[in-house]
Amino acid sequence: MAKEKYPITPAIRELRKHKVDFQPHVYDYVERGGAAHSADVLGADLNVVIKTIILQDETTQPYVVLMHGDKDISTKNLAREIGVKMLKPCDPDFATKLTGYLVGGTSPFGTKKQMKTYMEKTIADIDTIYINGGKRGFLVSMKTTDLLKVLNPHLVSVAIDK
Repeated sequence: MAKEKYPITPAIRELRKHKVDFQPHVYDYVERGGAAHSADVLGADLNVVIKTIILQDETTQPYVVLMHGDKDISTKNLAREIGVKMLKPCDPDFATKLTGYLVGGTSPFGTKKQMKTYMEKTIADIDTIYINGGKRGFLVSMKTTDLLKVLNPHLVSVAIDK
């Protein structure tokens, strides 16, 4: 049986370094398709497809935020929870410079710059998640417990319905 081909990104190197068991999922990327397209193509529940968003505060300090695919982030509540005045999405070029990944292919693993990571606390209740592997059209499925071990994210409650 032939070995499945998938990109070896900094995220994959990071997962291998930590001996994380993951399954690669390569699919045709669609511009602005987002988590909904990924979930549809992979036959996964949108709630278990985890988005990686790079936000910045009023001083341009960046943060990684992980959120369910079927939810949005209340930036106002997150700012209040982490003690900053405001949060907004990073400019795509700035996000790429920080992470080394193109927007749409941003993984929380193997980023160029170490950033504080925040995760919606209900993600921890999911057994297996799908999360970006560091390239557009490439997700990995893995145990949430492994994500928690590798990233050690701060758990927050800032999800809002879309």
